[in-house]
Amino acid sequence: MHLELRHLRTIRAIHETGGLQKAAESLHITQSALSHQIKGLEDQAGMELFVRRTKPMRLSSAGMRMLRVAERVLEEIEALEAEFDHLRDGSAGRLHITLECHACYDWLLPVLEHFRRAWTEVDVDIRPGLAFNAMEALEREQVDVVITSDPADMPGITFAPLFDYSPVFVAAASHPLASKKLITAEDLADQTLLTYPVDRAKLDVFKMLLAPAGVEPAQQRKVELTEVILLLVASGRGVAVLPDWVMREVRYHPDYVTKPIGDGKLKRRMYAACRSEDAVKPFMAHFTKLARTEAVKLQGNKGR
Repeated sequence: MHLELRHLRTIRAIHETGGLQKAAESLHITQSALSHQIKGLEDQAGMELFVRRTKPMRLSSAGMRMLRVAERVLEEIEALEAEFDHLRDGSAGRLHITLECHACYDWLLPVLEHFRRAWTEVDVDIRPGLAFNAMEALEREQVDVVITSDPADMPGITFAPLFDYSPVFVAAASHPLASKKLITAEDLADQTLLTYPVDRAKLDVFKMLLAPAGVEPAQQRKVELTEVILLLVASGRGVAVLPDWVMREVRYHPDYVTKPIGDGKLKRRMYAACRSEDAVKPFMAHFTKLARTEAVKLQGNKGR
């Protein structure tokens, strides 16, 4: 049999209305066209699909079997059409995110919590496993947003600025470097440097301080969580360079000192990178707005 969607809609309409005239009206076709369609459908089936001698007109046992198929298929088609409508008007979609900024999880999670409440039809997910090839994953549509501090001139990719920050040195209050006003690359040459487990090229301390000066720390120890880095720092087992907003909760804690690095004026900017055709979607614009708003809160906490 060669069934088309119009055939399934015909079966359903006749079952729901109980007659050819009303069914034709609901389908916006003439009664003659509907009768012709039914005859063709029955010819394909090789049996009657309707009991015509009853009023209201009802389906035969074969027609009821076809109705069950029609209801199942049409429900899925109509759900798909509704989903496409939401995609077109920007009220639904996908927001899969990966981060080149390991410290940004603490900042991102409140953003996504606000976003989830506003955009219930958007599929939200964080894809940490794609962070090492984040921009390639974005181009291949494996993710939809990359949080990065390294904008690039990439065709079809838009980089929306989110917030500026300064990398700061953090050590135990009793550390020998605690009395210095500025921390230089040479100061770290005999230190155990605690960093996130990401490529050196993505770490501010290497990119902005150590690499330009040609300096290597005595030891680099990679640590997954910010809380563990701070615990190790407080116990004198290493020093770290972290974004200033990460230090908002412990900036004035007696166990720690924070110091500017380099000339004290180093700044980085965080971006949300997405495909250019996605940048104009309402939910993407709202995500960017929420991200900036949450960043303002973090910046506001720096001076407490």
